Amino acid sequence: MATNRTFTMIKPDAVANGHIGNILAMITKAGFKIVSLKLTQMTVADAKAFYAVHAERPFYGELVEFMSRGPIVAAILEKDNAVSDFRTLIGATNPAEAAEGTIRKLYATSLGENAVHGSDSDENAAIEGAFHFAGREQF
Repeated sequence: MATNRTFTMIKPDAVANGHIGNILAMITKAGFKIVSLKLTQMTVADAKAFYAVHAERPFYGELVEFMSRGPIVAAILEKDNAVSDFRTLIGATNPAEAAEGTIRKLYATSLGENAVHGSDSDENAAIEGAFHFAGREQF
């Protein structure tokens, strides 16, 4: 059974390129309610922990470096079928393969710098949201 929440991060590339407002506008226009939101920066240790599932992958080091190089916007979003609907809104990981009108098609610059993260399951959405937000920060 699908939950009504998902987790996202606007990644350092999209923050640095000034796309926070446009991305948040797309999210709310698509019917998502923002229940937690913060501008923060992950340390190298934070990025290693958050992406530990990818530790054996060849891109892990670059991913950790990228995600800790500048500020991110972390958010918990609420909507019916949140995980699936948000994955559709953000588009394919590779912006060259993303559907027209998706966040990654509009704001990502490459496969590695793809503007946003979106949880891939209800379970990971809960884990990822709790990683970035204390209970009192979730509304």
